[in-house]
Amino acid sequence: MNSNSQLVQYLVNTEALKTDIIINAFNKIDRKKFVQDDFANEPYQDIPLPIWYWQTISQPTTVAFMLELLSPENWDKILDIWTGSWWTTALLANIVWDKWLVKWYELIPELVEFGRDNLKKYNFKNASINQSEENFSFIKWDFDKILVSAWSYDIPKELIKKLKIWWTMVIPVDSYIYKITKINEKPDLDIDKYYGFAFVPLITN
Repeated sequence: MNSNSQLVQYLVNTEALKTDIIINAFNKIDRKKFVQDDFANEPYQDIPLPIWYWQTISQPTTVAFMLELLSPENWDKILDIWTGSWWTTALLANIVWDKWLVKWYELIPELVEFGRDNLKKYNFKNASINQSEENFSFIKWDFDKILVSAWSYDIPKELIKKLKIWWTMVIPVDSYIYKITKINEKPDLDIDKYYGFAFVPLITN
């Protein structure tokens, strides 16, 4: 595949992408702009690619699958955690209306600056990349949707606290991707599991 449009068509043909609003975002946000120069000849291949600090830009099929599970809408307030490449942040920012927002947090300062530079390529008014602190207690807002793009040993309780009731978090746990719906403040959770995925580990300190 030699272009972003060819990549998107491949994802549609394989049914990784199904929803018009997400397909439109994939068409508008070029993966090549989030790939390191060393891999500039491979951005449209359906493979993960390395970036700085042992992080990766995820395989397009995996990103499409996770966004389809998340089901982002124009009016959502979305938290994007440790996406690694900022590609998902841009995809989500393209979907969400300007008066709503996408917030993304990164622990490594150099990656914060790199991510901000990447987002400037699209001049989003509704997305921000922020320097995080250890763990997740620094997150002050509640969110409709939470996307985590790094592997965790278990479901982070601090993130569940920031998820609104009856809304959705998508997160890799062990070798699964979890789609979690928060039922109440106890919290009771409805969890769907999808096996067969590998991610870099979630860094919280």
